[in-house]
Amino acid sequence: MKIFYGWRIVVASGAMQFLQSLLLNQAFGVYLAVLVEERGWSKTALSGAAALKSVEVALLGPVLGWMVDRFGSQGIVRAGIVTFGIGFILLSQTDTLAGFYAAFVVVALGSSMFSNFVVSVTIIQWFEKRRARALSALQFGGAIGGLFVFLVAWSIQTYGWRATAFGSGVIAILIGWPLARVIRSRPEDHGETVDGLSPAPKSTGHPAAPSRRAFSAREATRTSAFWLLSIGHGFALLVVSAVNVHAITHIKEGLGYSLAQASLVITLVTLGQFLGVMLGWVIGEKFEKRLVIAACMLMHAVGLLMITYATGPVILAVAALAHGTGWGLRGPFIHAIRADYFGRRSIGMITGLASLVIVFGQIGGPLLAGAFADWTGNYRAGFTLLAVLAGLGSLFFLLAKPPK
Repeated sequence: MKIFYGWRIVVASGAMQFLQSLLLNQAFGVYLAVLVEERGWSKTALSGAAALKSVEVALLGPVLGWMVDRFGSQGIVRAGIVTFGIGFILLSQTDTLAGFYAAFVVVALGSSMFSNFVVSVTIIQWFEKRRARALSALQFGGAIGGLFVFLVAWSIQTYGWRATAFGSGVIAILIGWPLARVIRSRPEDHGETVDGLSPAPKSTGHPAAPSRRAFSAREATRTSAFWLLSIGHGFALLVVSAVNVHAITHIKEGLGYSLAQASLVITLVTLGQFLGVMLGWVIGEKFEKRLVIAACMLMHAVGLLMITYATGPVILAVAALAHGTGWGLRGPFIHAIRADYFGRRSIGMITGLASLVIVFGQIGGPLLAGAFADWTGNYRAGFTLLAVLAGLGSLFFLLAKPPK
């Protein structure tokens, strides 16, 4: 039986998300904790690197979206893998904060070119009826990558952060390049059809069912749904980005656990993400997506509050699982609902424009948490504020009705 090529793209894309999650997204908090101690750089300064990455991704979003819509994603993904690896190699050689920022710009550029955004747009082109399930399957890679973040922590403690960064760059290129070669942009360009279904017969004797209207980028931005989804997504990333950057340091300094124990909590976050992805795979298109996403926002809020005020390891573990499950379930559904609302025609550009709005969450989360920590001496005030904002963010999704 022939396997639909779209599923091969899902597997390859998921494997690349595994690399990015393991080596960068989940591991950044480990680098931050070590560099604060070794180099004496402030939490706010290092949080600025995460913010810089988010700004770069946001500014590139419309450009990358247009390029994916216009030229396809193959070349973009391949160039991204190589740039990502080179950035880590440069990072291993830096001695100053300015050098750290410069190397991180290269890492961020590479990661944005094979980011979840780029590969999700590709998968959206290949799937429609099974879109939510395919996008959930993609997230398995990022979730599994986070489960192994303890390996990065172990490597940094054993061999140092420089050797770990250099090895990360080499591994990214050697493993990522063959995976990038699997990516194809549109099924029509390769003799395939969406979902791998047989083309509908030209004449059936019955009137054809009306197809879903495809919005242009300009038309999409004129709808309230575009703005509500984008702002709500930004509120979600306030929590996700803050936890990725600062949770290890909070658990280590604020709650009194070791670096290895703190890294294990982040592993539990990723285990929860994995469970959320599995739940998304199971429920697929069975429930209204905006209601599912709104519920996930509340899980983010409750999870972060529990991490902030945890009085023991059991509460900390439950909090990590709650936040992670909401993250794993919410992410694919946001991409899927955007494609459901606006169609495939300009989905790359539409998603890219949304990134300009979403970026306030990616930047604001780490910066607010870091600034409050430097100001008050702990993360409690900053984390509490972000949790409340995430809870309020659920309202944006409840209001995001399909555009007419």
